[in-house]
Amino acid sequence: MISTSDQQAVDAAITGRRSIRAFLPQPVAREDIAQILQVAARAPSGTNTQPWKVYVLEGERKQQLSSAILAAHNDVEQAKLHTEEYAYYPREWVSPFIERRRKVGWDLYALLGLTRDNKAGMAAQHGRNYEFFGAPVGMIFTIDRIMEQGSWLDYGMFLQNIMVAARARGLDTCPQAAFTQYHRIIGQVLDLPERETVVCGMALGYADPSKIENTLITDRMPVEEFVKFVD
Repeated sequence: MISTSDQQAVDAAITGRRSIRAFLPQPVAREDIAQILQVAARAPSGTNTQPWKVYVLEGERKQQLSSAILAAHNDVEQAKLHTEEYAYYPREWVSPFIERRRKVGWDLYALLGLTRDNKAGMAAQHGRNYEFFGAPVGMIFTIDRIMEQGSWLDYGMFLQNIMVAARARGLDTCPQAAFTQYHRIIGQVLDLPERETVVCGMALGYADPSKIENTLITDRMPVEEFVKFVD
């Protein structure tokens, strides 16, 4: 039986998780990173396949990856040569998903003072993804190409566990699908085996409370809008 205080702590870790887009340079202890990943690995997976693999980047190696991706990202012609290995988003946007996507984007840009005509500013903000938003720790997640859709569902639970376990330790995260566009560069810099597919990246560190972008809190639907109780 879990106690009320434990329940409240779990709820607080879940509801306190947000995508942080500006981090302090304060380092994260290696033992904390390892413990978070060990806890997260208790995520369920079909027949205990445990399909996740994690590359933890710090210091010069993280900077090397960021520099390589930014060089391509900032070159318009080069950027066109890099495409995702899998479709994260729908190929055709419909309601209500397109409205939610637009709202979170414009809410963030409004906080940053970026208007619709400031394309350079928006591109620069997007480029911050590839610096892990200044976090001292960056993670790249991969999965074996042989694994199918069910294992990707398992992977999502593993990623959520990381983010919740980080919050329980006073740390913050930002999951980043933006890295998938540059999977070939990631493969070269990290010397990934050919059989591994890049799932996403994630920034890990301590949120910078002085940055306006970290005040963004996204909307969530009330339960009655997405749940149907069937008696």
